[in-house]
Amino acid sequence: MSAVVSPIREPLVRGHKTYHQITEDICAPTERAPGFAWVVAFTVAVSFLALYVFAVAWTIWFGIGTWDLNRTIGWGWDITNFVWWIGIGHAGTLISAILLLFRQKWRTGVNRAAEAMTIFAVMCAGQFPLIHMGRLWLGFFVFPYPNTRGPLWVNFNSPLLWDVFAISTYFTVSVLFWYTGLVPDLATLRDRSKGLRRKLYDMFSFSWT
Repeated sequence: MSAVVSPIREPLVRGHKTYHQITEDICAPTERAPGFAWVVAFTVAVSFLALYVFAVAWTIWFGIGTWDLNRTIGWGWDITNFVWWIGIGHAGTLISAILLLFRQKWRTGVNRAAEAMTIFAVMCAGQFPLIHMGRLWLGFFVFPYPNTRGPLWVNFNSPLLWDVFAISTYFTVSVLFWYTGLVPDLATLRDRSKGLRRKLYDMFSFSWT
């Protein structure tokens, strides 16, 4: 692979690799069995997830009074988590935007991780307004849609409703921004796969050619 060598900046890919060799290196982790380190990290992550599920189930069962929340107009613990996760999401967006603004050619891998971080952070943040409501199964009440509840309608002056619009918009834009750049890579994995995996990759890549 011929490339222009800059006297100032080191080459992004060393070893004079061809495009085929680069593709092999990138796709290899998705085509082989995970190693021992991955299994250990996954086990630790699942353990923390189980602790989270237990804590949320405890909160839903006994109520948000378990947070020692005695004021009916305050949020307490969940507003802290909500704002923190939104901040993490903004950090991912900021990283992607800065690298794009400065036209850094090595930004692709970092952008992908930063955008994924934004998506998962927004997903985490979106849980806390629902938990704060106390009755998650009635969460659809905050969406303004035609209903049979008569004059009962959402309060557009409520910050809780603002969170619904803000989170849904932020999540939608982040997913589109992340997934658009992922389509060509999914098509590459499709061309290297067989059977069911090939069909799934073809579906998620929208038959990209």
